Amino acid sequence: MRSLSGASLVFVAMLALGSFTASVGCAKIGEIRAKRLFQEANQAYQQQDYKKSASLYEDTLAANPELIQAYFFLGNSYDNLFKPSKKGEAENDQLMQKAIDNYQKAAEKLSASPKPEDKKLSKLSLEYLVASYGADKLNDPAKAEPVVQKMIQLEPGEPSNYFALANIYEQAGVYDETERMLLAAKAAKPSDPAVYMQLAGYYNRQGHFDKTIEALEERASKEPNNPVAFYTIATYYWDEAYRDFKLKEAEKKAYVQKGVEAVDRALQIKADYMEALVYKNLLLRLEANMEKDVTKQQALLKQADQLRDKAEELRKKKAAGITS
Repeated sequence: MRSLSGASLVFVAMLALGSFTASVGCAKIGEIRAKRLFQEANQAYQQQDYKKSASLYEDTLAANPELIQAYFFLGNSYDNLFKPSKKGEAENDQLMQKAIDNYQKAAEKLSASPKPEDKKLSKLSLEYLVASYGADKLNDPAKAEPVVQKMIQLEPGEPSNYFALANIYEQAGVYDETERMLLAAKAAKPSDPAVYMQLAGYYNRQGHFDKTIEALEERASKEPNNPVAFYTIATYYWDEAYRDFKLKEAEKKAYVQKGVEAVDRALQIKADYMEALVYKNLLLRLEANMEKDVTKQQALLKQADQLRDKAEELRKKKAAGITS
């Protein structure tokens, strides 16, 4: 084979260099175009023009697949285009499938990024992915379950992930697993009042009043200076005493008394707590209804009226913007 002369080598080198420079230039042009498209897509997204933003995000990723934040917003654009009222229509359902595909890509790609903002967007992608399998969308909790389990693995100390999985189990009627997840949330962050409220809500739906109160009291023990914690206990006692007709009179009296004790604790912390005044008024009226001694009954009703009037006065001041 004949070798190339020095002049030919220089010519080939120049051609190669020219080709390389051209490819670099194209890459730069592609990046610039992708950034411009991304900005336009973001503007359309902010204006809630999701059909336009979806198209522009598609173009963005075609120009530069490394703009990985676009996957989330593309998915969310399709998500917003989906209409629950048209569920079952092929074209509409395809929008949700596109949303899911892009949420999955966003979660995977963004989780590998070292940037904290990308990590947050990855977590958000998983949350929206779970919502996509909800009752008002695809209604497929079996597919949501592994996503939430992954979220728990990524953030074992975040109670909301356990709440989400507990909700899936409760909707499916798997109550042992529901309780287990809620207790796991409590173990993950025992200082968080939300874990006790979630437990109380679950036990109340299951008709386990003693466990409901136990969870609420545990919450109050974590927040001894929060009047809302004690007020909440009082509302549950009133609701049970007022609505459960199966209660014996002695049980009802005991619940009313415990309710009064809880609401008094709330009022000790915050004397002008309007809602607490209203509930103490309601509890005293229940107590009066069970009182056989007419004198004591009238005294309870008088006190209830005073509390009602004080609550109404506070309501009017609040409505007028008057602060004490």
